[in-house]
Amino acid sequence: MDHMTETRELLAALGLPRQQQSDICVLTILGMANIKPETPWSEARNEWLRIHDIIQFANANYPVSYAENSRETFRKQALHHFRTAAITEDNGVATNSPNYRWRLTAEFVDILRNKGISDAPLRAFMANHESLIDIYASKKQIEKMPVNINGQDFTFSPGKHNQLQKAIIEEFAPRFAPNSECLYVGDTIQKDLVKREERLRELGFRITLHDKMPDVVLYRPDKNWLYFVEAVTSVGPMDPKRIQEITAMTQHVTAGKIYVTAFLDFKTFKKFFDFLAWETEIWLAEEPEHMIHLNGDKFLGPR
Repeated sequence: MDHMTETRELLAALGLPRQQQSDICVLTILGMANIKPETPWSEARNEWLRIHDIIQFANANYPVSYAENSRETFRKQALHHFRTAAITEDNGVATNSPNYRWRLTAEFVDILRNKGISDAPLRAFMANHESLIDIYASKKQIEKMPVNINGQDFTFSPGKHNQLQKAIIEEFAPRFAPNSECLYVGDTIQKDLVKREERLRELGFRITLHDKMPDVVLYRPDKNWLYFVEAVTSVGPMDPKRIQEITAMTQHVTAGKIYVTAFLDFKTFKKFFDFLAWETEIWLAEEPEHMIHLNGDKFLGPR
């Protein structure tokens, strides 16, 4: 088995994501360890090197040809991730310094030097360090935003749009739709996070695959009001066209209909002001106690 294949298998065994098992990542390890195709693993090194040195080594000893301007790719695709995984370390000087260097950690070099001899260093490394796949999975889980909807706990994926949807449910609803139930809310990754189809049908909705639900739909039973809320960070305010689409979807709904466009801040609201339909409401997450009414003759309520 050649050294590139063996290195790739080692990275997989250590729990590195597939992106960090690429040729660039494999060659980064071989270059930093100074392992040529004919060099035994027992001679692996961990000297301080520049990325330039790694690229030069790869080009000189393996059937590849990387240009000098690929340094950033080596840094971002390999070295930064390897540092998180305790495979590499830097010398701590400023990153823009000509003296900035990288090397393999002593623990990882010990694994390389013992390949084919003993797997004790590999077992010790895996016992002492969380795999990169697990680290990144934990990070993604932490970034998710918890939200309680209808008494159940959910998590939104990270991002401004879901941040705004969370604010609609936790800040807008208690203030302007008290005791309402959430009939629908999507997620940027999981489209229909909550979709109470039976309840929607009871209220007269006729939903087809072609219909695009508003971002959040709330129902307030005590007043028989439905709130259609669009969470706008870059597109999709309650313009006349959107009102027509929702009207067509809800032509058999007898509950009062309230159309709301929600924005994170006043700056975003100003960008969309010219597109907003009359007889709709505007809510800003940065000013949760207030609403802007484009109704003229009345405040919040169905027409």
